[in-house]
Order: sequence, then C-alpha cells, then structure tokens
Amino acid sequence: MMTGKFITLEGGEGVGKTTNLSFIKTTLEQAGIDLVVTREPGGTEFAEKVRELLLQPSNEPIAEMTELLLVFAARAQHVSTKVRPALEAGKWVLCDRFIDATHAYQGGGRQMNQGVIDALEAMVLTDIKPDLTLLLDLPVEVGMKRALARAALDRFEQEEVAFFERVRDRYLARAQSSGGRIHIIDAEPDLDDVQGQILNALGHLGVAL
Repeated sequence: MMTGKFITLEGGEGVGKTTNLSFIKTTLEQAGIDLVVTREPGGTEFAEKVRELLLQPSNEPIAEMTELLLVFAARAQHVSTKVRPALEAGKWVLCDRFIDATHAYQGGGRQMNQGVIDALEAMVLTDIKPDLTLLLDLPVEVGMKRALARAALDRFEQEEVAFFERVRDRYLARAQSSGGRIHIIDAEPDLDDVQGQILNALGHLGVAL
C-alpha cells in the first residue's frame, strides 16, 4: 500500500527544472516531509548508466524503438528499487521527469505508436502513478535560447525545433486530459512568479507550506 506522495516535475528544454526542483525540495523539507529526490532517466546506479547511453551524442543512429526500450528499462529499475520502496515506506518522492516525458518525447516528439508506449507503461508501472505533476511550460524558442546559453547540448537537445514543438504540444494535451493531476506552470515570468505558481499547485496536496 502506498502511503507517500509522488510528485513529478516535467517540461521541455530550458524551462528551469533544475532551479525549481531545488526550490520544491527545500519547500517540502522545511515542511517536515521525509523526501526522496530522484530523476529519470536515472535515479539508481544502473539506471544512470542507461541515462548516459540515452543522452550522449552517438555516431551510430539509435533506432526509435531502442530508445524507447532503454527509457523503460531504466524506469523499471528505478521504480522497483527506489520509487516504490520509498512510497511504501511513507516517504514522498520528487522526480525530475517521469512517464509524461516518455509520452511527450517519444510519443509526441518521435511520433511513436501510442499503443506500444501504453503497453510498456502498464507493464513497468502497474499501480505507480504521480499524485501531482508540475509542468513547466515555455514557448519552444524561449526554452531553446535558454538551453543554448547553459551548456553543451545532449542528444535530445540537438533535435530540430519541430521536434520540440511536438513535445510541447503533447505535454499540454496530456495536461488537459489529466483530470487535474498535471498543473501547468507558466515558466516565462520572473522566478518569484514561477515559484508562487508552484507553491499554489503544491497546496493541492493538503500540506501547510
């Protein structure tokens, strides 16, 4: 039985996930919550090795199905050895990207078969799903400008603008059909405004912050 809460942070490139993940972590810990912070792909020693395979630019073209299966292989390890045990122990889990990223990047960006993604999701996650997802949203051109100013681009960040437009569209579509689980955070205003939106969304979990 799950007794902890599962929060995920999502968004395209350059939306400020790293800064705001740190803010959420501090906010929840100051509220006295026993928190595990993790990320996908990755989160465990083995899954981090898969992350390297996924993100490093490669001279060999990587088949879309290879990419999708690697994502779910890392997720299976992450969920079984870190996420599920933490939730069952009553801890809260804060994760930088999770299943919605797969629907956005592989489903939207790569335009892969939705039925295949849904089948893998059912097998790997079973009863695990986020209680709250914060979707940091920016126009693609703004996010990419921020990403370019930040560091060398990984394999995904090197995709064309049209790819990221499809990613954003899929994220927003999932938010609209999520029944309130996914809260869209406008990441374009100044940081205080963005973090005010985040605090408001966290309030839906019923914790005094």
